[in-house]
Amino acid sequence: MGDPDERLLVEAAQRDSSKFADLYERHFEQVYAYVARRVRNRDVAEDLTAEVFHKALANLTRYEWRGAPFGAWLIRIAANAVADRSKQANREVLGADDMPDPVVEPDLDLIEHRARLFRLVAKLPGDQRTVIVERFVAERSIRDIAALLNKTEGAVKQLQFRALQTLRSRMEDRDA
Repeated sequence: MGDPDERLLVEAAQRDSSKFADLYERHFEQVYAYVARRVRNRDVAEDLTAEVFHKALANLTRYEWRGAPFGAWLIRIAANAVADRSKQANREVLGADDMPDPVVEPDLDLIEHRARLFRLVAKLPGDQRTVIVERFVAERSIRDIAALLNKTEGAVKQLQFRALQTLRSRMEDRDA
């Protein structure tokens, strides 16, 4: 059980912390997708994701390979970070948008699905990627995106349609 290449990456990073960058690159999207789903605030999600990798690097020498994916260890750190943020938020009485969801066992399949979607969005042509990010991440209107890109609303709708078609097709194709 577990990816032998990943085990080698972990062991290399345990010997030389500069090798941790390979693990970071491999797992960033998965961890960010997990955190972003729970906190629903982009800035908080980015902060917590950075915190997860900082804690992982700081504790890497104590990590023991047990056959489970390294990503599962990172998700456990992320779950704890979200829980800690939730406790802190409850004490500070933050707004509802900043409050993390209660900690539940991570759904690794859903996390991987979202991470794959992030990777596929990153591979879209420039204007299509911009439309998808602005529309669904920044939650901007078609009109605002049209003004941003100096295009007609019809052109933005067409870019969105093509991008969604491409993403749907690639998500159905498991090898993409």
